[in-house]
Amino acid sequence: MYKKPVIVFEGIEGSGKTLHSRFLSNYFKKKKIKFIKFREPGGCSSSEKIRKLILDNKSNFHKITDLFLYFASRNENLEKIIKNNYGKKLILIDRFFDSTIAYQHYGMGIDLKLINSLSSYFIKKINVDLTFLNLVNMTNLRMRLAKRKKLNRYDKFKLSFYRNVQNGYIKLYKKNKRRYRVIDSNLSISINKQKIIREVEKLLR
Repeated sequence: MYKKPVIVFEGIEGSGKTLHSRFLSNYFKKKKIKFIKFREPGGCSSSEKIRKLILDNKSNFHKITDLFLYFASRNENLEKIIKNNYGKKLILIDRFFDSTIAYQHYGMGIDLKLINSLSSYFIKKINVDLTFLNLVNMTNLRMRLAKRKKLNRYDKFKLSFYRNVQNGYIKLYKKNKRRYRVIDSNLSISINKQKIIREVEKLLR
């Protein structure tokens, strides 16, 4: 299909998305597949500065301010990473525009039209080819967060918030099943690794 696709890992805290994206990046290295990987919020150096601001436990931004900070971070990545590599290298992203809808709309209640309007302006012709949606039950979520040595601002919401966000992700998946692949992060890591490799190999074929 696509020789140099854009692959995204999405999911709430504790869903294993970062673990799985790291695994896939190691797989690409072993296969000598050229790729570039970054996370959101974060990515290029300027985006990482914005990430620290967003996730700082002392930050207390209004939800609209939060939204614009996320888009500011994303714009830096678009200008300094994505546009320079799109179609030239495989791009692997730990969260992208779906997370903004899931968190800022379904989680925080920001108007979806505003989010979609901003996404259309910034992202334009950048297409995601494959999205792995990592799902986790609330029991495992609570246990995994409890094991973290350091919690950031987005690790400290009520379980109802994460439930709303995850349900938002599921709604996005149901609207676009062709692009999504669901990863049940309550299952063993080895099972999920095998599924991810199968799906990626199909895409690269």
